[in-house]
Amino acid sequence: ADYKQLGFNLRSNIFQGGPLESRSLMKDSYTPDIIQKVIRDPKNWHGRRTDELGKWHQKNALNLNLQKALEDKYG
Repeated sequence: ADYKQLGFNLRSNIFQGGPLESRSLMKDSYTPDIIQKVIRDPKNWHGRRTDELGKWHQKNALNLNLQKALEDKYG
């Protein structure tokens, strides 16, 4: 019964999805010149600093990419 109800709702397009245009609270709150002048620090984003685990994952991803490139080049 639930399966038929869900199928009917999907065919009837009751679930129409999200809005076509997304809105940003930052863009609504500040003028464009403030957004352009902001300094983005990748190590301190939204008040959070990149921790040791995040740095390890970055280095690990670079290492895996390097290993793959060397394997492709030298076999």
